[in-house]
Amino acid sequence: MMNNMSTEELDDIYTFAVDLGKQAGKMLMEAAQLRISGSCPAPERDHVQKENAVDLVTETDENVEAFIRSQIANKYPSHKFVGEESYSKGSSREYLIDASPTWCVDPLDGTVSYIHLFPMFCVSIAFIHNHKPLIGIIYAPFSNHFFSSCAGRGAFFNETQRLPLVRNPIPPMPENAPSGCIFSCEWGKDRRDTPDGNLTRKIESFVNMAAEVGGRSGRGGMVHGVRSLGSATLDLAYVAMGAFDIWWEGGCWEWDVAAGIAILSEAGGLVTTANPPEDYAHAPIEDVRLGSRLYLAIRPAGTSPTETGREGQERTVREVWRRVRNLDYSRPGA
Repeated sequence: MMNNMSTEELDDIYTFAVDLGKQAGKMLMEAAQLRISGSCPAPERDHVQKENAVDLVTETDENVEAFIRSQIANKYPSHKFVGEESYSKGSSREYLIDASPTWCVDPLDGTVSYIHLFPMFCVSIAFIHNHKPLIGIIYAPFSNHFFSSCAGRGAFFNETQRLPLVRNPIPPMPENAPSGCIFSCEWGKDRRDTPDGNLTRKIESFVNMAAEVGGRSGRGGMVHGVRSLGSATLDLAYVAMGAFDIWWEGGCWEWDVAAGIAILSEAGGLVTTANPPEDYAHAPIEDVRLGSRLYLAIRPAGTSPTETGREGQERTVREVWRRVRNLDYSRPGA
């Protein structure tokens, strides 16, 4: 196992990952074109249900993952591989990323969007070492949005535009955040209509963030807008871009977020836990642990006359924590 990785090694892995993401994205787009033409084979039309009616897998998910896995095995046979489709077939979900050089892949994030030909689907590839996502590749081929990052080298949109897109200067967080912010969230796959379950808690939190200032017993956030793309990794990419100010979600697995966290972190964003601590106003704001399944992301932020970018991000975290409910997405066996 490598304890340290040279600049040259990481550069080589980054170059390989960028090319791999482009090839995998091309496969996704070719499969989508078959859906558009109505000539896709029967196995692709028959979506396989995994856990419930919104947790689906298609033949494309499995084909793209098999391609990515084989390419990585040929190039880096000593590296570990964690992919959504191969992992979801296993009997245990207790796995946590360890210190080994590891590829963490979602071959098709946004499968429901892909099935309905909503453009927000993508391939997501992350390279992780010593528990830290060092490289992130996210490619949404239908919209031709390609996000990439490598630790210490920057984060980019379509390989030429550095993230966040607005940089001179990078805007500070709004003074009255979350008012003035775009809030991104997902309904998720847990649709159980149980009293005070995750779905109920999410809906209450969404309404709190959206309601007028002073509403909801003082929890109204009056965000500019609420967006739901159906892809956690694309949510994170658009936070890194600066298009979304806040993303709050529970229930994600490592492959849902690893590439997005790599890109957002390199762009200067903040990722912490979705669940508010008991003393949300004063508790330390720590970087999230990959695999926690609970995420709150804040876009890159510039300085203002009264605070640094980090201070603005942390202020926004506490304002979100004040308005959202704790979610229960423990890891089985944990």
